[in-house]
Amino acid sequence: MWRVLLEAALLFGAPFAAYAAYVALRRRYPFAVDYWTRGAVSNLVLAGLAAAVGGALLLGVLAPRRQGAYVPAHIENGQLAPGRLE
Repeated sequence: MWRVLLEAALLFGAPFAAYAAYVALRRRYPFAVDYWTRGAVSNLVLAGLAAAVGGALLLGVLAPRRQGAYVPAHIENGQLAPGRLE
């Protein structure tokens, strides 16, 4: 679960990091309020949301699928047999 949340958070934050790097490469202080206007932040939020949603959809479409029925954990001969796909 943490991996899914971390991937979405990183995809959302990527446009902000890219914009800060762009401002820094232009030899300006990237954390000045002048560069983080309402329009710039709005565009970055929209880009971050699009990246996070697109990444989640892409992950859902391209994730490996296993075929078969799930057999839950159970007791066999006094031993706990883990759940598995058959």
